[in-house]
Amino acid sequence: MDPDSIPLASLSITHVYYDPSDKISLLCAYLALLPQALCVVYATLILFTREVEVALMFAGQLACEVLNFVLKRLIKENRPPRMHGKGYGMPSSHAQFVAFWSIALALFLLVRHRPPPVQRSRAPSSAHMPWTLLQRLALVLCSAAIAAAVAWSRVYLNYHTPRQVWAGCAAGVLSAVAWFLFTAALRQTGWLNWALETPLFRAFRIRDLVVEEDMCQAGWEKWEERRVELKAKPKRKTK
Repeated sequence: MDPDSIPLASLSITHVYYDPSDKISLLCAYLALLPQALCVVYATLILFTREVEVALMFAGQLACEVLNFVLKRLIKENRPPRMHGKGYGMPSSHAQFVAFWSIALALFLLVRHRPPPVQRSRAPSSAHMPWTLLQRLALVLCSAAIAAAVAWSRVYLNYHTPRQVWAGCAAGVLSAVAWFLFTAALRQTGWLNWALETPLFRAFRIRDLVVEEDMCQAGWEKWEERRVELKAKPKRKTK
């Protein structure tokens, strides 16, 4: 049977079309939802951590989407025949989105993130150790693998040609590097520090700790102090 003649189904509550008789096609349809899931993660982290670095990364992600919107309407290249009529395909927005996310995360973890070293000989047994370089590298490789899977899924679902996906990946990588250099300039010139001191940023308690603080460390010492105090209370009562 001609693959183009197989009727497609739409994934529930989405507009992602896939072949219902193909389990890999169904998996690819779920991979297509990753950009939406990442936007939820971005918003959640911004709301609950108030970290300016996360907000800057999300701003870059949105700028990357705007760039994709402009490029598609300048190039005006159609999608593969089966998905013809469902918008322009060059470059792939999914590939561009995940490429930006993966590279931006890698640049943060391997270049910008510099947690202070902890001397294990002096640290208490309950102290949380910052992620090592190997742990951060493992996370970077995982994000790259996920991004590659999403990009490949767009070709498998016939939403894009390989050339459109490669173009999206290239645009995402270049955008991530350019945004990293731009935010580095904001830090070096003092504009970011100036913004953090403005009444608006202070009203929303925006801070810039994650660059130098371990990502799992926030509030850990406070929790450890409270835990020790709670354990000590019964002993004081018995005495």
